[in-house]
Amino acid sequence: MKDNVKLACWKRLVEDELEMILNRGSSPLLPAMRHSVLSGGKRYRPLLALASGEAFGVPSAEILPFAVSVELIHNYSLIHDDLPSMDDDDFRRGLPSCHRAFGEALALLAGDALLTLAFETLTEGVLSPNREPRRVHLIRAFSRAAGYDGMIGGQVLDISLSPREAAEESMWDLIRRKTGALISLSVRTGGLLAEAPSEQMTAIEIFGDRLGLAFQVRDDIQDARQDAGEDESARPNIVSRFGEKKARGFLERFIREGMSALEELPGPTESLRTLGSFLREI
Repeated sequence: MKDNVKLACWKRLVEDELEMILNRGSSPLLPAMRHSVLSGGKRYRPLLALASGEAFGVPSAEILPFAVSVELIHNYSLIHDDLPSMDDDDFRRGLPSCHRAFGEALALLAGDALLTLAFETLTEGVLSPNREPRRVHLIRAFSRAAGYDGMIGGQVLDISLSPREAAEESMWDLIRRKTGALISLSVRTGGLLAEAPSEQMTAIEIFGDRLGLAFQVRDDIQDARQDAGEDESARPNIVSRFGEKKARGFLERFIREGMSALEELPGPTESLRTLGSFLREI
């Protein structure tokens, strides 16, 4: 199966699972949760998780609950990012952001509910008997990636660092946490479930680290083009800090280093490479 066709099939698998999970029960929070999660999106992180499973020989059926969980966590973070106390964004994916559509209180609670639903989902998937003991390792990895030393820690840096005074190392640390933590988690999922040897885990960790950096640099380049002429000093941004030419250099370097690390993996890495190459499209 060609990679693009395979990725499209995986995306449909993820969409179907998300729809099923978010159509259970009758909570008044569910419309707000569905509004945020089912409004589109590239599903980049769950696709990375499924591609990681392929590379480490873990069936997609066993990876899927973990792939869906990372997407639920990602969307919870977007709801909270859009709140007036954070980025105060009125739109997300071309639709009113959750707090604009449902009010700030319900949006806050919908984000909380998505986070807790993610961990409920982590406990529900069926794993083969030899991989079942690995579930607790995955839950720990998800907790750390989403928590104060991972994504939330990055959000704290994002709102506290002065764009004009932020040192280069601080900016990369911010990106590794806020954006990179969930991307790195996604690509490590297959290796963690397969209990891959340390050299293979090191390789996939390098790939995830560089992919997370590249993802944010690409976003910053796109944002700088869309916001041309506007004040870009509100939050740390790679383009406003270094200029677009240097940012493009960073982007290509991170992708190249990540792809190189995949050579250490024994399984098929074509899907991971396709997802990495996608970041060159600006």
